Amino acid sequence: MTTQIMLQLSKRPEPYRPFVRERLERDAKEIIDRYPHPGMAGGEADGAGKYKRSALLPLLHLVQAEEGYVTGTGIEFCAEQLGLTGAEVTAVATFYSMYRRTPTGDYHVGVCTNTLCAVMGGDAIMAALERHLGVHHGETTADGAITLEHVECNAACDYAPVVMVNWEFFDNQTPESAQALVDSLRAGESVTPTRGAPLCKFKETARILAGFPDERPGVLDHPAGAATLVGLEVANENNMRAPAPHYDSEGA
Repeated sequence: MTTQIMLQLSKRPEPYRPFVRERLERDAKEIIDRYPHPGMAGGEADGAGKYKRSALLPLLHLVQAEEGYVTGTGIEFCAEQLGLTGAEVTAVATFYSMYRRTPTGDYHVGVCTNTLCAVMGGDAIMAALERHLGVHHGETTADGAITLEHVECNAACDYAPVVMVNWEFFDNQTPESAQALVDSLRAGESVTPTRGAPLCKFKETARILAGFPDERPGVLDHPAGAATLVGLEVANENNMRAPAPHYDSEGA
């Protein structure tokens, strides 16, 4: 897999088609304009005084939304927009696992196999999905619908074992429920996570992560679940409060 990625990134990028580049440049400008220099009045049309490189992470999501993964063309585009080298952009794109380096299916299915999820059944879920889908970690089904991966902790240990689809939570999963989930996705059925709005496809998710409006109905209707709030409720019942911060005479 590593050799495949490096060979892919070493290929000479094919340029975006003119109408695609024009659209991406408009979106990139909107993203870059979110990062004004703190000493300037934000929003200068020429980009003067902006911390442009701060826009790299959302720009990588933007190009990922175009092709479903970060291609050499996308890396070159980000570098040009921010005045960086291709090596600098590649270093970031290959460091964070949310940036895909190989083509991704409509639904990225991530099974948490970190300690608690694994103990609670995450390993069994991953094994069941590999058998059921006929693919292994990092691979995509022949119909292009599902890319399967084991993923690191998603900070939802109180609902272990957790499966994430396009970074949305599916809590308290079993091998049987996870298999039913991927079957629904492949059948084109509407699927709603345990918390949050109905799923959208991977490219649409990437655009949302780039900071563009999320217009899915119910997107704001996902408060923390009961298991997450238990500690807060116990603290409130016992009138427990966090201690006030202590500062020395110099304010440190």
